Amino acid sequence: MEYTKSELMVINAARELKDGEIVFVGIGLPNLAANLAKRLHAPKLRMIYESGVIGANPTRMPLSIADPCLVTGAQSVCSMFDVFTLYLQAGRIDVGFLEGAQIDKFGNINSTVIGDYRAPKVRLPGSGGACDIASLAKRILIITRHEKRRFPERVDFITSPGFLSGRWEREKLGLEGGGPDKVITDLGIMEFDKETGEMILTHIHPGVTVEEVKQNTGWDIKVSKDLKVTREPSERELKLLRELDPKRIYLGR
Repeated sequence: MEYTKSELMVINAARELKDGEIVFVGIGLPNLAANLAKRLHAPKLRMIYESGVIGANPTRMPLSIADPCLVTGAQSVCSMFDVFTLYLQAGRIDVGFLEGAQIDKFGNINSTVIGDYRAPKVRLPGSGGACDIASLAKRILIITRHEKRRFPERVDFITSPGFLSGRWEREKLGLEGGGPDKVITDLGIMEFDKETGEMILTHIHPGVTVEEVKQNTGWDIKVSKDLKVTREPSERELKLLRELDPKRIYLGR
């Protein structure tokens, strides 16, 4: 079956989630990928939303964290305060699944401003709970389209911390979460060096070249010596994904 880059990106992101994990789901593409994973290979995936929904089991794609379909069939519903204190701060979240306007070479995420904070070119929605999630979840997955403007060497503003200027700095600050694990884009998958925390290209998607990734990245990104090519989507993966987003609100045309 034919597929788009966006579909390939979301399917690869969904593959990163494991059955039985507890995932704190961000809105947008993370929401789509998590719901796809639950329908594909992770039926026991427990999705938590910032609005206070624990163990969401929606029958359709939720349009926001306040969509009523999240409550129906959920394990429980609590306050936003309880979500962040009793679950996130208590170390119960396996995966934080986030998106951002900018991601830099150390996995820092910007969703606050483009340009100078005091006189921004663009004012973005801001953190919500993303800063807390990035600081405290055991591992962080990031999904975004791969464009040079989205991948500067340094973000204009750190909304959600990755490894800051390196793994040492995150450790020095005492952030309890494990930090960014993978960045999944429509060109490939990046992971982070175990010592420095710098982003490394480890997978490219079928039909994508390393040069294409480098042209769309704001620094000379390092490439793994064991660079792999991701699997193409299966017919089942594409079918379920398209059923989740029939109007292509998230996938685009």
